[in-house]
Amino acid sequence: MGRFRRKSCLTVLALASFIFLIVVILKSVPQEALDLPGAFGQDLLPNPNKMEKPQNQPHPDTDNALPSTDNKPDTKAIDLNVDTPLEKYPPPNYNVHAFYYVWYGNPQFDGKYIHWDHPVLPHWDQKVAAEFPTGRHSPPGDIGANFYPALGPYSSRDPAVIDAHMRQMRMAAIGVLAVSWYPPGMSDDNGEFSDNIVPLVLDAAHTYQIKVAFHIEPFKGRDEKTMFDSIKYIVEKYGEHPAFFRHKTRTGKALPVYYIYDSYLVSEAQWALLLKPSAEHSIRDTAYDGIFLALLVEEKHKRSILASGFDGMYTYFATNGFTYGSSYRNWKSVKVFCDDHGLIFVPSVGPGYIDTNIRPWNSQNTRNRIKGRYYETALSAAVEAGSRVVSVTSFNEWHEGTQIEMAVPKSGPPAYLDYSPHKPGAYLQITRKWADKFSGEWLF
Repeated sequence: MGRFRRKSCLTVLALASFIFLIVVILKSVPQEALDLPGAFGQDLLPNPNKMEKPQNQPHPDTDNALPSTDNKPDTKAIDLNVDTPLEKYPPPNYNVHAFYYVWYGNPQFDGKYIHWDHPVLPHWDQKVAAEFPTGRHSPPGDIGANFYPALGPYSSRDPAVIDAHMRQMRMAAIGVLAVSWYPPGMSDDNGEFSDNIVPLVLDAAHTYQIKVAFHIEPFKGRDEKTMFDSIKYIVEKYGEHPAFFRHKTRTGKALPVYYIYDSYLVSEAQWALLLKPSAEHSIRDTAYDGIFLALLVEEKHKRSILASGFDGMYTYFATNGFTYGSSYRNWKSVKVFCDDHGLIFVPSVGPGYIDTNIRPWNSQNTRNRIKGRYYETALSAAVEAGSRVVSVTSFNEWHEGTQIEMAVPKSGPPAYLDYSPHKPGAYLQITRKWADKFSGEWLF
């Protein structure tokens, strides 16, 4: 009997210990891991027969709702797929912009892969560079990105791809795409001429009531004269298109919007010759006037941007802490500076950052997505700074891992990240969730 009691006690004690252990483990698991996360599935993808299919795509799922992080019902979750009428989509918010890249190509549309075969960039210090691999990526299995697109390594010229992109942006309530732009006959170091893709983008954007602004890259020979010529070309070639974005100011003018990447590479004096109303050949009060936004990198650039005659500033980089401008803690003071001087502040928010498939030595600048929380933190910081307009870095800059475009799991080698535990459209849903926070006049 004594042995029986001891055995019974031991059994009870073991059972109690097991239950206690399970409770401890469950309490230690983050809440988001206990949720049953969902997001938009792959119903928005075009006909797969029109492009190469990535391997190991999950089966399309009709459960398209991403749970709200505050555990309240997500009233904005609807079923969006290729059969959903446009009137069922959320209205476009023209205060939410997204940077859009048209430099991708594949053999079907371009005769070869473009940008997906991005070279591995060497570190500027030869000793550091020697520690890392070199060469080019080899699509379709090996691409120059840490995530794999749901559309596969697509061509930016493919009408079906462009349509899918517009549909994704519209489902995210993005109202303006800022297309990366080089003048005719020019391109980035790894791409080819892309100005002739702009008409395709404009036509597709118009179908979805999305507007198109221009993100002007630092093309060779860029100065106040070539910038005037570039703006003149853009307005005369694209300015009459119904999708060409014009922001109506308080004075009643409807002006195009231009983001000027790496604006600091042109001197303050040169910009003033273009942007100051008093300059002899100023663009102000001409048919080519616009809203010109400079890139804020260092703190000293605030004064320089003001003196140059810009209308405002944006921050572009999705890496919190990488620059003064991209650091969330500085956005409130930047907004105050802009308000005090009649400038627009457009903070740039991103879902994360990772570029180690093209810059393997740059892991210190990686910013983990944390299942969407990094992106929501950035959006929250933009709201708290008082900004009424926001730019998203990016819709599809795959090389730097800042894309909100749909991505899918892909087996390696090489190894790819994905949006797990969420679905391919998770970051579109987060964008849509926050879009309503940005509204009203831009205050300048």
